Amino acid sequence: MQQLYGLIGRTLGHSFSRDYFNNKFENEGIDAEYVNFELPDIGDFMEAVAEAPNLCGLNVTIPYKEQIMPYLNALSDDAASIGAVNTVAVEYDSRGGITLTGHNTDVIGFRDSIRPLIKPDMTRALVLGTGGASKAVVHGLRSLGIEPTLVSRTAAEGRLTYADLTPEVMDSHKVIVNTTPLGMWPDVDSCPGIPYGLLTSAHLCYDLIYNPDTTLFMRRAAEHGAEVKNGLEMLLLQAFAAWQIWQSTNAPTTVASMI
Repeated sequence: MQQLYGLIGRTLGHSFSRDYFNNKFENEGIDAEYVNFELPDIGDFMEAVAEAPNLCGLNVTIPYKEQIMPYLNALSDDAASIGAVNTVAVEYDSRGGITLTGHNTDVIGFRDSIRPLIKPDMTRALVLGTGGASKAVVHGLRSLGIEPTLVSRTAAEGRLTYADLTPEVMDSHKVIVNTTPLGMWPDVDSCPGIPYGLLTSAHLCYDLIYNPDTTLFMRRAAEHGAEVKNGLEMLLLQAFAAWQIWQSTNAPTTVASMI
């Protein structure tokens, strides 16, 4: 039976994953197909799984990286620590029972993509946004010895608002990561409201967005000398990690049963 993989999300017209994996399957002679599962509500998730008896693995994108967790049987250590899932491994037992295990390969892709750009004085980072992607970024930064601070439009304990980004804050946080969808195609004329004029050549501005190649966030940062990078390499690295998980009976993470 042909293997089926797919992407869970709400609006998936912008998605890279379907073309990436279907091209991989064709080029490598793999009898598999990758499809988009556009779900208006995460409550439709188990019905979608039940209607795909040849399902072998899933990716998960916004807004469901956190919402999908209660529907899973188990979580990897990384996914449990991060509190968000972007990859689901699907396993069947001899009686046809199904086990859904959530993983987070975003953290692998982000960490391995940004690591070569980190300089010794980059010890603090601003993480723009508080969604599921930001949780993987926070986890990845801490694994690199960088202390992250979340930035949001609304005030809350333990995070800053954009109005709090003073010259002192901008100077002490040399890494800035955009995890919001601001600037993503087709809304390419938007960007996070940071004080771009306080950026310097000592800053690194990393955008998780990969479409367009150069976001307004990146353009405005580069105008002030900051080093910039988009999320395409992260996307490729996390996709490769997801494929390894799907193909391996010994996934590179320890599974912890859900309570």
